[in-house]
This record gives sequence, C-alpha cells and structure tokens, in this order.
Amino acid sequence: MSKEIQQPIAKIIPHELEKHGHVRIDNYYWLNDRENPEVIDYLNKENEYYNQSTAHTKEFQKQLFEEMKGRIKEDDESVPYFYNGYYYITRFEKGKDYPIYSRKKDSLEAKEEIMFNCNEIAVGHTYFNLNGISVSEDNKWVSFGIDTVSRRQYTIQIKNLETNEILPLKIENTTGGATWASDNKTIFYSRKDEVTLRPDRIFKHKLGSNPENDVVVYFEKDDTFNVSIYKSKSKKYLIITSESTLTSEYQILLSATPDEKFKIFQKRTRELEYSISHYEDSFYIVTNKDDATNFKLMKTDEDKTSKEHWVDLIPHREEVLLEGIDIFKDYLVVSERFDGLNKIRIMPWNGVGEYYLPFELETYTAYTTTNIDFDTEILRYGYQSMAIPSSLIDFNMRTQEKIILKEQEVLGGKFDKNNYAEERIWATATDGTKIPISMVYKKGIKLNGENPFLLYAYGSYGMTMEPYFSTTRLSLLDRGFIYAIAHIRGGEDMGRQWYEDGKLLKKKNTFTDFIDCSKHVIAEKYSSEKHLYAEGGSAGGLLMGAIINMNPELYNGVIAQVPFVDVVTTMLDETIPLTTGEYDEWGNPNKKKYYDYMLSYSPYDNVKAQDYPNIYISTGLHDSQVQYWEPAKWIAKLRVCRTNSNQLYLDTNMEAGHGGASGRFEALKEVAKEFSFLLDLEKIER
Repeated sequence: MSKEIQQPIAKIIPHELEKHGHVRIDNYYWLNDRENPEVIDYLNKENEYYNQSTAHTKEFQKQLFEEMKGRIKEDDESVPYFYNGYYYITRFEKGKDYPIYSRKKDSLEAKEEIMFNCNEIAVGHTYFNLNGISVSEDNKWVSFGIDTVSRRQYTIQIKNLETNEILPLKIENTTGGATWASDNKTIFYSRKDEVTLRPDRIFKHKLGSNPENDVVVYFEKDDTFNVSIYKSKSKKYLIITSESTLTSEYQILLSATPDEKFKIFQKRTRELEYSISHYEDSFYIVTNKDDATNFKLMKTDEDKTSKEHWVDLIPHREEVLLEGIDIFKDYLVVSERFDGLNKIRIMPWNGVGEYYLPFELETYTAYTTTNIDFDTEILRYGYQSMAIPSSLIDFNMRTQEKIILKEQEVLGGKFDKNNYAEERIWATATDGTKIPISMVYKKGIKLNGENPFLLYAYGSYGMTMEPYFSTTRLSLLDRGFIYAIAHIRGGEDMGRQWYEDGKLLKKKNTFTDFIDCSKHVIAEKYSSEKHLYAEGGSAGGLLMGAIINMNPELYNGVIAQVPFVDVVTTMLDETIPLTTGEYDEWGNPNKKKYYDYMLSYSPYDNVKAQDYPNIYISTGLHDSQVQYWEPAKWIAKLRVCRTNSNQLYLDTNMEAGHGGASGRFEALKEVAKEFSFLLDLEKIER
C-alpha cells in the first residue's frame, strides 16, 4: 500500500561537526530549527505520508480506541486520603478528559468542595496539565501549576479556598510545585533556566507581594544538578534538594521560621547519594555511604546532621536493594527489592515483631502509595500484576488486617483475569548474566513460534520497569499477542549493580541484553523473527535505534516513542534541556573515551545500508526531553540508507511534548495508532 504513495525525502545540506580531531558530516542538521518553515513543512509531509499510508487502518484505529475507552470507568474517582482535617479526592466525569480535584472536611459525608475542575480550566487549550497542588497548613490557600504548551514550564497561581478566588498572581517558568511554610503566607518554589529548562533556583514568595520582587534563597550554579523543595512529613522542616545523577545535597530550615537561612544537612561529596526523612528529634537517611551500593538506612540527631554523626540502622546487604522508607508515629515501613521483586517490611519502632507483607506471584508489583498521615497505624499500598488489575489496600500494621479499598474496574463485560497466564522466564546474556523477562498472554497459546510477541524495555537511569497491569494491552492479548517486559541492565530491576552495569562505558549491555532476550523467546518458540516486535520510548527509543542497527533481522516491527537517537550531537550541545545533567548517565563526550564509545552505538550515527524492520516513530514538536529533530533526522537518514521498502513512519504531534496528548482519551488515540501498526503487520483486523 505505502509503496504507491510518495515518501518524503528530506533535502541534504551537509554540516560538519568536529570533535577530538574527528569530523562527522550531518546531512540533516538543518532540521534543528523549529522556526524554519521548511522544517515544519517536512514534518507535515511526514505526517501526511503516515496518514495516507495507513488510511486503510483508520476505521480499525477508531474501533481500537472505542474498545480501549470502553474498558475505562469514565466516571471514576480515586480512593480518598485524609490529611490535615480533610479528605482529598480526584474524580473524572463521563465523557470528560480531565480530572476534578475536590475535598471534604472531617467526613466523607460532608459537602464536596471543588478545588479545581480541570475540564473548565482547559477550555481553549489543545494541551493542558495542572500539577503541584499544595494546600497551606491552615487549609485556606492552595497553590498549583499550569502548563498549556507541554514543555513542562508551569505557571504557578494561588487560590483562596474560602472565597474560591484565584489571585491575579502568576509566577512563570517553574516546575509547578510550591511548598508552604507554616506561617501560611510564604511559599517556596523552583524556577527553570529559560534555555536549558534546568530547575536551578529556589525562590521565596510572600502572599500579597509582587512576584517580580521574590527573593532567590538558593541558586544551584553546578549545571549537572537540579533543585527542588518540599516539606518533611512531620511538617517541621522545609527541605531543599540538589541532585545530580550520582550526588545529592540537602538543606534544611524550620518551617516555622521561613525568613531564616537554610542550613546544609551534609555538603555534597561526589558519588555520595542520600535522602532524608524526619521523625521526632532525628533524621533517617537512605544512603550509599561507605560503599553501600544497594543503599542502607542510617540515623542522626536533628542538630548533628553531617555524615560523621550518621549511625547504621539497617546495614547494607549485597542481595537486597533498599528503595525507600515511609515513617509513621509507631512504625517504620521499608520498601526493598530482592531477586527483582518488591518486598514491604514493617518495623515497629519498639523493636517487637517486624514482618514482611506476604506476596505470592512472580510477576507482581507492590508499592506504598499516599501515606501522608503521620499518626496512623494504617499503611496504604498498591498491588497489581500483569494479569491482575491494580488494587489499593489499607493495611493495619498492628492487627495485620487488610481492606481492599478499590480494585481497578475493567468494563466491557469481557475481562476475566483467570483467562490470562503470566510467567517470569530468564534469558542468558552474552556475558552469562541471567536477565528476567515478565510476560502475560491469553491461556491456551501454543509454543510453536507463530505467536505475535511484543517485547518492551527501557533500561536507563536506574529506572525499574515493574510488571504492571494495563487495560489497553488487552486489545493485543485478546488478539493472540504475548506481551513481555525485558528487565535489562541500565534499570535497577535486580539491584543497584544492575544499573551500574548498563551505563557509561557499559551502556552496550543494555542493548545486547535486549537482543539476547529477543533471541531467547525465539529459541523457546514463544515467537519468531516474523512475529517479534520491539517497543521503547525516550531512552528506550535509543534502545530501539541501537538494536535495529545491530540485529535488524530479529524483528518484524519496532515502535519508537520520542526516541533519544542522536546521542553524540545532543550530549555535545549544552543548551539543550537535560544535557549537562546527563553526563553521569552517558558520559561526557568532551572527553575522548566517552565520545568514541557513544559514537560506537549512537543510533543516528550508525544507520547503515541494510534491511530494517517496519518502524513507527512518534514525537512531539514541543518535546523538552527529547527534541523533535532527533527522530526527524533519524527517519530522514533511514529512508535513504535502508535497502528494503518496509513501512517507515514518523508521526509528529504538532501540539504536544514528551508525554504526548494531555487528555485521558486523547492519549488512547496514540496507543490505537501503535496497536493498529502492529496488528496490520500481523494482518489481524477484528
């Protein structure tokens, strides 16, 4: 079908890029100009080509969209959580795209107070996101951030919850969040650098004053660090966080005295990571101090915060990753990861009778959720697996009784979790490492190599890809697909070392792990080269670009969402958001050894004359994380280098950024495009 339609060919304007005496010729560097009408024209032509080539799937896309939408409870609402005298609720109304944030005083029977109806505020905007809702301690004021462009640059505003009046105040170019001091009239917020979008300054604003006069309380001059501010759960401290990929630093100030100076908790030391929680007269510190690769828990007096005073509370363990803690008045709750699986450990402060929550499956994920209330014996946690919808559970840590507050409803009348099987298998990587793969499929499939199989992975920044439930995924499973997550190195799925072994000069482990997982599912007859598909987004899009350069023959099709594929050029451009903060992840190409290594895998630089699988690439014109020109240049080069005529599409949302469309149903249309691409290749249309 697509052969009859003229594919767009980008014009070639050679551009020399020199570093370390090495010259690269970038024929499509000119696409790096959002203001150039020719660039917009090229992106529009790619969109037109995609739309014409897939015109025969448009009805099927609508069918998939309606099917996926039909599983979602449209008039859904969150489980209320109680904080500072109010129950807070997020709910959706039937047919509406955006949430309504409300609260009820003292009781769920009380009158609903609507804080924000985002459906009303979003009118007239093609993109809309409200975030960072923060209520003052006297419950009178709420601050919030709004982004209508999708570049994650939020405007902070403040609303009087007693009169429902939104103050005329507008604070531009922020992260959206703000933190109230205990005086109920001072907020602290972080602002972004106009060019790089790095949050680099903490400001203080007094109600009633002109924001132009807001005071900078902290400026982070190191461009590899981001800054933010929050309040301790105990409400006693305001805490400024400065973080880079490998190093952290905190500053503290009593919330009751917002005009005093912040004090350094423990000054930054290269590769010392720590996070802090306050309880009574002490701070609890999750840290990698003393070579604690998998982190440990330490404790110190609140007036002696530097590291020489820290004392071990839970020592480092080689086989257990300490992921975080939740502090309650009578309990310490520890989130751990062992053998790739979540564990939740309950430790009473009195030292009597600690235990773990019991979980049976091998493809589940469990996590503590909204636990804002300090003086409670109830732990709220979430649980789901690849076949079991997510549940929210209130667990009494004293009696060990649990109440399932809510299980995600799957509407449409066809879903039964007993119809699906899930399993965890292990592939052997090139260097002998065992890589776990979590998968789900409809019961009754035969291992004959004929099953369509979608393998997903991310594999960067130490981000763990949990085996989670998805209602949209059912549209693939019910049509015979196996869906799997490869827990490759570069994530933290198997502990901190898993991350260390998939970054910097070991980054290629991420790619070869994915390829070895692909070969394993083919060898075990779950699928075959004709029916295997790969999917990844952002840094996972880098993974997609790398694997199709290395082993294109393994895949029939690949989905790359907002892919980071022009690694070397981007990492050499310090004006691009995120670049300098990424040196600890990818390496600094201003140093030759990193330049050479990056160049050896950068997807754009390694496109060559060979057959490539069918590829669907999506991006957003306003993306601040991965600039639109990376996928645009990539597809332009693929078109002229490849030696076959498989489907090759670039689909640019001309009004969105890194997260895609903003409405909950608009986002489903993007999923429907991806699924129709896969199902059309499999000739499955029903």
